[in-house]
Amino acid sequence: MAASNGQLKGQESKVEKGAKKIKVSSGLTVLPREILATFDTLEMLDLSGNASLTQLPNDISRLHKLKIAFFSNCGFKVFPKELAQCRSLEMVAFKGNHMTTIPELAFPRKLRWLILTNNEIETLPVSIGHCHRLQKCMLAGNQLTGLPAEMAHCRKLGLLRLSSNKLTDLPKWLMELPELSFLSFAGNPCATTSEDNPILDDIVWGKLEVKNLLGEGASGIISKGAWKKPSGDEKTVAIKLFKGEVTSDGSPTDEMNATITAGKHPNLIDPIGKIHGHPDKKGLVLELIPPIYTNLGLPPTLDTCTRDSFPPEMVFSVETCRNILLGIASAAEHLHERGIKHGDLYAHNILFDRSTGHALLGDFGAATIYGKDYKNSEMVELMEVFAFGHLIEDLLGLVERKVDDDGFDTSEKDAMAIEALNVLHWKCSNPVVMNRPSFVEVRGELEGF
Repeated sequence: MAASNGQLKGQESKVEKGAKKIKVSSGLTVLPREILATFDTLEMLDLSGNASLTQLPNDISRLHKLKIAFFSNCGFKVFPKELAQCRSLEMVAFKGNHMTTIPELAFPRKLRWLILTNNEIETLPVSIGHCHRLQKCMLAGNQLTGLPAEMAHCRKLGLLRLSSNKLTDLPKWLMELPELSFLSFAGNPCATTSEDNPILDDIVWGKLEVKNLLGEGASGIISKGAWKKPSGDEKTVAIKLFKGEVTSDGSPTDEMNATITAGKHPNLIDPIGKIHGHPDKKGLVLELIPPIYTNLGLPPTLDTCTRDSFPPEMVFSVETCRNILLGIASAAEHLHERGIKHGDLYAHNILFDRSTGHALLGDFGAATIYGKDYKNSEMVELMEVFAFGHLIEDLLGLVERKVDDDGFDTSEKDAMAIEALNVLHWKCSNPVVMNRPSFVEVRGELEGF
């Protein structure tokens, strides 16, 4: 098949002239020279899955239009410094390479999105501070014991995954980054587990019947199922079986612990019990959400990076917008009262009832139990308030505006609510972390509209 259609079969295959995308996973040991011939057109290169590919040619910089490069599940022990010369490169992935070393000045200067999940990296180069455009950095599942102070210069950083490392502390400069919204650091010595976690009942695997698939995420698979209760009654439930591996967000075990610790709340998907006796997987039994609930958003795209996308037909009233935000603010307040950072407070992790605006926050894959006695607990919460500010902005863009022939709002009440939401967005998005409102204050303002 032609490379521009997504496949390149074998090292001797011909690359179609003018290819913008090339994907090859066929036992490569070196980068085929014909790929470099696409220097004037190639924008995306995916060489993931070539376990014997360990280095790149010095002249890969010829690919001057290359924006995205995937090398996941390859054999790179050392981050190839040749990529630093690719002047248009914005997104790089080396997930699962058993990588140990990143040389100084190895990162491309235009880097926006870096994926180094599930490697063996102990230190980051201080030159990461030169990556002023870096917005998304995935470092879960490594051996990091600290972060270079120069990383404080990455002031556009919005999402950072540090779960399942060896960090004994998080530096204060990290908490003060003006745009950092989505942080996970579970599975590190600096993350604590509350001693008063609620305990879920064990549900025997043999009493569960898995039916149709409902969805699949990075950490596990969710299916509709039936639970034969000890009373003999049968209850329709949702069954989540974890994949049992480090994901881009962190460990499934940490996700399960956070879900259990969160407990029950009207705006969370309630856990019913832990699965006991499965031959090789951990899992949870959750309340099944009625089909009237739909996803509020879609995950970020390669272009939007750290921000959600939305279907073009998604519109709703000001009142629905306010109800969604009030429910999520209440859920977030509940979580932080228990010392839990959700870490992924996005519209695509929210289900809502379009008729009422009732919302449910789900997916604890990036959640961290930090504990209320954590020295920077207030800053951890206010960091998540910034994520809530993004949500306000996104939802305001989906509100159906009713205007007259002259372009003026026909409802004074709606106009006042929109103005109040704009002010709340401004408060939540304050670049000075400690000047943002808490979730208690956010919820209070929303109730007062």
